[in-house]
Amino acid sequence: MIRIMVFGTFDMIHEGHEDFFRQARSLASEPYLIVSVARDVSAARVKGFPPRRAENERLTAIAVHPLVDQAMLGDEIGYLEHIAEAKPDVIALGYDQDGEYVNNLEKDLREANLAITVARLKSYLPELYKTSKLA
Repeated sequence: MIRIMVFGTFDMIHEGHEDFFRQARSLASEPYLIVSVARDVSAARVKGFPPRRAENERLTAIAVHPLVDQAMLGDEIGYLEHIAEAKPDVIALGYDQDGEYVNNLEKDLREANLAITVARLKSYLPELYKTSKLA
């Protein structure tokens, strides 16, 4: 079993997210998909505005998704603590995920002695399936 971790706010779950989950799962023959749901405060800090739905509501929706094996809340500050707790073998990043954490991820993982492979996934019809366009 290969533990694969993905991150997101997941204000709504749409076909783009479903493809994101499928692509992440396709990275291993026996995948175990861990989805990290952004905390309200960190999502607001990164995006510049708060999520529409509270973190516990978003976490509950992700936890029952059939492609998800484990759902967890991310860290309020930073991100390494919950990654270390989840013990993924692979972190799969979405095509549009960027910023300080993503840009420093591989360096931060090395410095924390976490041997985790980082993979970048492809977009799936981003002109149709992007939360900012659907809301």
